[in-house]
Amino acid sequence: MHLPKTTKLSIAALFLFGTPLTTLANDLSLPLYNWAQASALDKPYDPNDPIAQVLAMEEVDVWGRIRKGFGIPDLNNPLVENQLQWYTSRPDYIQRTTTRASRYLFHVVQELEKRGMPTELALLPFIESAFNPQAYSTAKAAGMWQFIPSTGRDFNLKQSIFKDERRDVLASTDAALTYLQKLYDMFGDWQLALAAYNWGEGSVQRAVNKNRAAGLPTDFNSLSPLMPVETRNYVPKLQAVKNIIAMPAQYGIALPKVENQPYFVTIGKTRDIDIKVAAQLAELSVDEFKALNPQFNRPVITGSSDTQILLPQSNAAKFKANLAKWGRALSSWTAHKVTSARERIETIASKFHTTPQVIREVNNIPPNMRLKAGSTVLVPKAEGAPERDIAPEIVDNATIAVEPDVPDTRRIYVKVGKRDTLASIAKRNQVSIAQIKSWNSLKHDKVSSGQTLQLHVPYKASKNGSYHVARGSTPPHRKVAPPVRKSKATATTSKTHKKHRG
Repeated sequence: MHLPKTTKLSIAALFLFGTPLTTLANDLSLPLYNWAQASALDKPYDPNDPIAQVLAMEEVDVWGRIRKGFGIPDLNNPLVENQLQWYTSRPDYIQRTTTRASRYLFHVVQELEKRGMPTELALLPFIESAFNPQAYSTAKAAGMWQFIPSTGRDFNLKQSIFKDERRDVLASTDAALTYLQKLYDMFGDWQLALAAYNWGEGSVQRAVNKNRAAGLPTDFNSLSPLMPVETRNYVPKLQAVKNIIAMPAQYGIALPKVENQPYFVTIGKTRDIDIKVAAQLAELSVDEFKALNPQFNRPVITGSSDTQILLPQSNAAKFKANLAKWGRALSSWTAHKVTSARERIETIASKFHTTPQVIREVNNIPPNMRLKAGSTVLVPKAEGAPERDIAPEIVDNATIAVEPDVPDTRRIYVKVGKRDTLASIAKRNQVSIAQIKSWNSLKHDKVSSGQTLQLHVPYKASKNGSYHVARGSTPPHRKVAPPVRKSKATATTSKTHKKHRG
């Protein structure tokens, strides 16, 4: 029996979303997918309506849709040819990147069309990350659109130990398009907006001002000599990719077929669930699940009203059906806050019946590092523990801080000289008089020549990262005892420097 396309979609929507979930399935909700609102299915076809375009799926694939929406003037620049040669000599690279892009392109193109923006901007992640949402640069830029931490925060991309929205497919795309639109509004030129996305709006504005003051043009080619090499090649790279997508056969490139329909649907999630469990319920590999949900930093997805997961359309019904039959705990992890510097990883592992290696791996704690007090770490739930989610206030405020796992102090024995006083010994060894009295149970400030005192002197970090006892604390005639760990020692905190755009 042949049914019209709209009827088929209506039936599919009812199958996926029309039946109430069972009691078990109420832990997660399945809202209507944003492009397929029921009212839209009954409207007459409008070729300018993105939703209507989706319903006419056979009309054109996404590559054709991108070509139709090209809106940035072509760049006439010798570097474009250089970039074309680079890309066309690497057909395997283009194949891998375009295949990876096929998961995300429909969504990005749809969002660009909603905003009336040029559709070649959908190709920008080709330059930024090769469409790898897990990409991470030396400048700490993350995700498909490569946001650095500060710019991500400027565009409300949350970054915590549980989730980094710079890698979130939906959130990062929305932020990137908002940022690009802002840059275009600043410069009135898409090529300069793209340069600013890479170099920073402040840098581009200064270059514009310099040329303007010298009576020179302010287009991309005229400003190019003032740009760093990376930015000078950035817009030519996009133009080269645009040329390949426009005429792939001319360059001997075969693009993968990308249907003009959503690759994924959005599922609202209100309970904690392990990534492995979610992938299993959706009948996906963990790698494929993470490709659509790369924002989650830990093996558990914490539940909240605004948490969403993405699944391929064909797997959404499987997820729903399998969830309804799932009779076990959804999550095997909980959170633990380190309250004391004495609480070592080995202690935490023993308390939660696991191994130090598991604690380190799940929390990304490098070898030879220890947790600072105040850190929140993920730990396995105790067997038979009640089904309790990680509290929202912990999810929102959790931090993790580590430091080198070295002895804080070293015990030494000092023989009092003829001219020594408690004050001179304390100063020489970088400790206090009160500490010396406490370590040696002294009631008075007087010491006798020849008397032996026990001291706990601090280790100091050297420039090469090794540790040694503070200068002046171990003259040759002094006897040094094996190291003893003291929890009262002052922690060493390293400074973190952030790279900012512009």
